[in-house]
Amino acid sequence: MASTIGFRIARLPHLWRSILDRRLAPLGLTQTRWVTLYHLWKLGEGNPQCDLARAIGVEAPSLVRTLGQLEAQGLVERRACDNDRRSKRLYLTPAAMPLLEQIDSVVLAARQEMLAGLSEQDLDQLDKWLALIESNGLAIQARDQDSPTA
Repeated sequence: MASTIGFRIARLPHLWRSILDRRLAPLGLTQTRWVTLYHLWKLGEGNPQCDLARAIGVEAPSLVRTLGQLEAQGLVERRACDNDRRSKRLYLTPAAMPLLEQIDSVVLAARQEMLAGLSEQDLDQLDKWLALIESNGLAIQARDQDSPTA
């Protein structure tokens, strides 16, 4: 049983995104675009591009193209930072809000379906277990980075 946990944990994000991709396709959004928009919305406006990249889990340069596409669609604005003109801060346009509300509705419905059969208590316990597994993994990663390779 324990030997399959890692495989299940690895499979879930792919399954989750596949379901959302299929349901968001009618809105004309690629996975990269809806993930970027949704994270920007949840992160809050006025954050630098590098913070959004970190939140999504991508390198900042790879985010630039997607932001350019979203900007061309009139959904995102990039503005120079006041104290560092090289840094860009991100803002959603008013046109993005109706789309984000649709995305959020799809995400919430999918979440309810994916978590069907789990009580609030189950979800709280699952969240604690996942946080512990994540913490253990981060500790291992930090330890491995600090120790020289043979």
